[in-house]
Amino acid sequence: MKKMYEIVDKKEEAPNVHRIIIREPMTAEKAQPGQFAILMPDEKGERIPMSIADTNKDTFTIFLLELGISTAKIATLNKGDKLYCVVGPLGKPSIIEKYGRVILGGGCYGVGAIYPIAKALKAAGNHVTTIIEARNKYLLYFEEELASVSDEVHIATSDGSVGTKGHVQDVLVQLIRDGERYDHAKFIGCTYMMYNCSNITAPYKIPTMVCLNTIMLDGTGMCGCCRVSVDGKTKFACVDGPEFDGHKVDWEELMKRKKSYQMEEMISYQTAPHVCRALVETILGENIE
Repeated sequence: MKKMYEIVDKKEEAPNVHRIIIREPMTAEKAQPGQFAILMPDEKGERIPMSIADTNKDTFTIFLLELGISTAKIATLNKGDKLYCVVGPLGKPSIIEKYGRVILGGGCYGVGAIYPIAKALKAAGNHVTTIIEARNKYLLYFEEELASVSDEVHIATSDGSVGTKGHVQDVLVQLIRDGERYDHAKFIGCTYMMYNCSNITAPYKIPTMVCLNTIMLDGTGMCGCCRVSVDGKTKFACVDGPEFDGHKVDWEELMKRKKSYQMEEMISYQTAPHVCRALVETILGENIE
């Protein structure tokens, strides 16, 4: 009988952002900050890379951003349900040293994913400043947890409903203009945010690492789907990363590659059974079984 992987807890932290705790002792025991796991919701589901946000004895935590059909499948699962496959930890751990003053940035799933890195950097004796972003205050989450492992936490929202109006990069620019000095930076979140932040830190010669969220398949360097160009050389995000020098990433190439299956993803999501069912229930005004 095939081993399945139990979801021991699940909570929707913000609309479409789910905190999921999965029982898998080997992954929980060996995972280090910055590593990830690959999940499959069912036998025919995609292999989805997810940053490991926390570990506790025999369980590990991920933050799932519901975007496409496979993440939607996982989002429908509840406490006690089981995933078809879990593989991890994968990738190289984040480089943790005593740098001095460190600035971190997280957006979307990266708000949760930056937590173990902030925790490790703080434990290493660094002064940790963390910036998180969301479109509005209702989409923010994990502020208290990040505050517990950071010396400062700054918030940015697109609509200005709380904190600074804008994004991580806007807060970063303001802090630097205000005279704040940083010895190291790490960013996790959407590609555009990491790209912008890397461009901002470059003139100030702040060493900057980014956690790349590339297209990925097997997660072991065999398929080559996750290849990226870093300092003019081909690297694989799954085994050489996911953390890379943000000043050396070929961002234009990365953004183009991430759009490779954009149309297929949209068609798959729009024609999926769960979407059709939701539409029918809306029209009928009642649940259908």
